[in-house]
Amino acid sequence: MNILVTGSNGQLGSELRKMARVDRLHHWHFTDVAELDITKQETVEGFFEIHEIEVCINCAAYTAVDKAEDEPELADRINALAVGVLADACKKYKALLVHISTDYVFNGENFQPYEENDPVAPISAYGKTKAHGEAILASHACHSVILRTSWLYSATGNNFVKTMRRLGGEREELKVVCDQVGTPTWAFDLAWAILLVVDHYDGGYVKEIYHFSNEGAISWYDFAKAIMEMDAIHCKVTAIPSSAYPVKTKRPFYSVLSKEKFKNKYQVQVPYWKDSLLQCMNELHGQEQAK
Repeated sequence: MNILVTGSNGQLGSELRKMARVDRLHHWHFTDVAELDITKQETVEGFFEIHEIEVCINCAAYTAVDKAEDEPELADRINALAVGVLADACKKYKALLVHISTDYVFNGENFQPYEENDPVAPISAYGKTKAHGEAILASHACHSVILRTSWLYSATGNNFVKTMRRLGGEREELKVVCDQVGTPTWAFDLAWAILLVVDHYDGGYVKEIYHFSNEGAISWYDFAKAIMEMDAIHCKVTAIPSSAYPVKTKRPFYSVLSKEKFKNKYQVQVPYWKDSLLQCMNELHGQEQAK
């Protein structure tokens, strides 16, 4: 199949690039805003026609959560309106759209893992734009799969793991919130999940939402502690409540996603967060040794 990946310079796109290097089943087209402006319908449809796109994996997103409060229109143009452009192209050319969404579409007030049919109730501008994108996609008749994920990290780009490693090496103590609970997701594992969706697609009509993150539930404090321990960084990590770490944007307090629907559909086990974190750390160490 001819596969288009948008936003391919980000963490997830970078992992898909690695997989594409050894993939012999598909022909891949990796783009970012410089190669393809997904907000422009004529440009997008032209790309679909020229390259005979059969699957579009939309990794493009405005992910600056705090900045989105000041730039809601820009965030909505990328996270929502552009989704409609891609959906129109997918409908016209009978392609599948795999769209990446987020735990931020929920308000974080649950007491058990969120399921796909739980009502969305975003509490931030970022979450609202992502929920708007989902709604736009739901209203289009194109074939689509939405994958909601959470707490994404990898050995590339800017993320919590790399920030904690850097700060842990610079400071004697770090204060990290302990009352926001979710699940880290290694971008490699999410890329693997996307390929499962693509490889099982038979061309028939599909309109689905799945949740995918790694297994387990932890706080940001737990996550930071694990990073320091795995990397043997001698930095004290102190737990604090969210009220002691003021930020512009309110975060969901509980955003654990249920993966049961995904696991049942594809008959797979989802990796545990700590196992995946260890693999990512090993990759980071390999990069550092190669320098």
